[in-house]
Amino acid sequence: MESSLVLEKYAEKNRFYREITEKILSGKTLNFEEALRLYQEGDFYFLGTLANVVKENLHQKRYYYTINRHINYTNVCTTNCKFCGYHKKPGEKGGYTYQVEEIIETLKSTPELKEVHIVGGVNPELPYEYYVELIRKVRENFPSLRIRAFTCVEIDWLSKISKKPVEEVLTELKQAGLNSLPGGGAEVFSERLHKELYPKKIGYQRWLEIAKTAHRLGIPTNATLLFGHLETDEEIINHLLTLREAQEETKGFYCFIPLAFIPEGNELSYLPGPSALKILKTIAISRIILSNFPHIKAYWVFLGVKLAQIALLWGADHFHGTVIEEKISQSMRKDTVVHLSKEEIERLIQEIGGEPVEI
Repeated sequence: MESSLVLEKYAEKNRFYREITEKILSGKTLNFEEALRLYQEGDFYFLGTLANVVKENLHQKRYYYTINRHINYTNVCTTNCKFCGYHKKPGEKGGYTYQVEEIIETLKSTPELKEVHIVGGVNPELPYEYYVELIRKVRENFPSLRIRAFTCVEIDWLSKISKKPVEEVLTELKQAGLNSLPGGGAEVFSERLHKELYPKKIGYQRWLEIAKTAHRLGIPTNATLLFGHLETDEEIINHLLTLREAQEETKGFYCFIPLAFIPEGNELSYLPGPSALKILKTIAISRIILSNFPHIKAYWVFLGVKLAQIALLWGADHFHGTVIEEKISQSMRKDTVVHLSKEEIERLIQEIGGEPVEI
C-alpha cells in the first residue's frame, strides 16, 4: 500500500495522527510535547511510514553512499568516557598513534577513494602541528579527495594546545585542505549525562558553539546522537529540537547520524543496548523532526548491515559508505563488519526498491 494511503487510514481512525500528519506534510515542525508523544506512544508502523514520506519528499527513491575510508589516527585519549571501549590512556598497553606518512601510504592503497573520515582522541602526546600537517599532506597527495576530519571535541582540544581561538584553528585547517567536520562528540545534549558519563569532554553548549563557528566559515559539519544507554526519551527529543534550532540559524549541518550505543567493552556493559524497535523509532523521529537536515544516516557500522538496510525504509536516506576500516566499533564488538564493497551497498539499496546514488 502507498505510504500516503497508509497515513490516510491512520488519520481516519485517530485525531492525533491526523493532526501530526497535517502538520508535518504542511512543512511545520512539532513542538516538544507533540514530538515526545509521537515517539513514546505513536504506532510503530505509522511512525516509520510518516518518516519515509518525509524522506521521499526530500529525496524520492534515491539513497546515498560514498567510497570512503576511515582513519582512526590514534586511540590515546584522556577523556575517559564511560561508554567508550576504544580509548587507551597515555602509556597504556595497546595505545597507538599513526605517523602522517603511514596514513598517506594507507590512503594510497585504497583505489577510487572519494572521501576520508579522520577521527581519533584527545591525545596529549601530539602537537598541534601534527593535525595541520596531516590535513595538508592528505590534500597534497589527493587533490580531489573530500577530507572530513576532527570532531568538535578534537577542535576544542586543538584550540587549547595551540592557544588559538577556534575560528583560527578551523581557518588554518581549511586552508590546509579540510572540507568538513564529522559529527562525533555530541553524545546527548544533557548536562545530567555529561556529568555522569563524560565529564572530561566538552559539554553540548561548547559543541554547538564550535559547530556554528565552522558553519560561519563555510565548513559544513555532521551531527550525532548517542542513544540506547542512560538517556531519557525527553532528552532525545530535546537533543533533536536543539539541533533543528541550530540548523535554522546556520544551515551548516549536512547529515544527522543516530548512533546506537554498543554495550560491549566499556563501563556501561551491564546495559542491554537499544533494541531494533528503539533504533528504528529513533531514526524515524529524527527524520520527522530534522526535516531541515539534508540527510539522515543509517550508520551500518554501529547498526549492523541488515538493520541499517531496514532503516532506509524508516526515514534514513544515507547508507554511509565502504568504510574499509573503523577501529572504534571494532574494538568494542569483535564481530562488527568494517567493510562493504560498492557493489554490496548498491545491492542492499536496490533490494528495497531504491536508486543507489554515489556521492
